[in-house]
Amino acid sequence: MLTPRKVLDDYFLETRCQLLEIAATLDRLGCADQAAASNAASAGDAAPDDPRRALLKAMLRVLVEDNGANQRAQRLLELHSEP
Repeated sequence: MLTPRKVLDDYFLETRCQLLEIAATLDRLGCADQAAASNAASAGDAAPDDPRRALLKAMLRVLVEDNGANQRAQRLLELHSEP
């Protein structure tokens, strides 16, 4: 079992990078939404009700929850397996 200090020492920079990438992706999606709203949307554009958007939001909620269960990864995988 790793200590909290060891987890941070080993994984902080990688996790920070991954979170920045997620933030950048969400920013790109927001910019695309704004551009689509000001222009005629293309037929291939993902609509605001695209189920992947809801899945991303549900996954983010799982990440910020602190219910003490420490099963976030499992819960994210379960979200992907729901019909």
